[in-house]
Amino acid sequence: MSHAREEHGISERRACQLVNQPRGTQRYQPTQRDDEDALTRAIIALASQYGRYGYRRITVSLREAGWRVSKDRVERIWRREGLKVPQKQKPRGRLWLNDGSCVRLRPERPNHVWSYDFVSTYTHDGRTVRMLNLIDEFTRKCLAIHPRRRLNSRNVIEVLANAMIEHGIPEHIRSDNGPEFVARDLRKWLADIGTKTLYIEPGSPWENGYCESFNSKLRDEFLNGEIFYSLKEVQVLAERWRVYYNTVRPHSSLGYRPPAPAAQQIEANTGHGKVESKERFPLFHTPDCGGITTKPAALH
Repeated sequence: MSHAREEHGISERRACQLVNQPRGTQRYQPTQRDDEDALTRAIIALASQYGRYGYRRITVSLREAGWRVSKDRVERIWRREGLKVPQKQKPRGRLWLNDGSCVRLRPERPNHVWSYDFVSTYTHDGRTVRMLNLIDEFTRKCLAIHPRRRLNSRNVIEVLANAMIEHGIPEHIRSDNGPEFVARDLRKWLADIGTKTLYIEPGSPWENGYCESFNSKLRDEFLNGEIFYSLKEVQVLAERWRVYYNTVRPHSSLGYRPPAPAAQQIEANTGHGKVESKERFPLFHTPDCGGITTKPAALH
């Protein structure tokens, strides 16, 4: 507009009429909110800490930290700063029977259906670590992550027994047909306590979709970003991530709430109570930085 006025010597009113642009638009001066820089630093801090979060989960985390911010504003800053939005997985079709019913039993209440599966990773020396993951499909809560060099059916029974002591006995438990899950002693033990087994079809991991989804989040958000130097380090960090997943991480299927937020509180039971609390990260994404006056140099 300024170039047209200087080139042809016309007034602003005339130039706006020629290009059919309101004069108010031409004279508009963009304003920036006082907290824009602080909010941008908070979004970048969260994106750095949770590298696989999109702007929707970042918005939830900001609101929990005390920011009064809309999803659209976070998305605008997110795209302006060139932050990466994780790609969505392609939807998979369900396996249906001839009568129209779905093969997979849908969970309807807590302890209705549990599922478990193995995930493998490596320590720095190239040795394999196997992790047994156990979840409640209805609440999405991770009940156990058990890393060991080797895992057999007896180890699986130990993990299940400990989880059942704490959470109760499930009605069903879903798994693939791995040798540890179809072992005779495990199946007999489950039958004795009244838990029915649900084995998926061979080569059909999508039938164990809840656990497969959890495994992908575990690998994407935790395992792929760590270098482990010992089995003990894997065990400690895996348990810390499990507590974070249950009590802090927003879950899209639960309305962006964590699976077990009430687990942050100490149980009021007499005797041996359990404590499952949030991991205490520096709260650089809060408006007052969580009462911390020092900030990372990258956020200045």
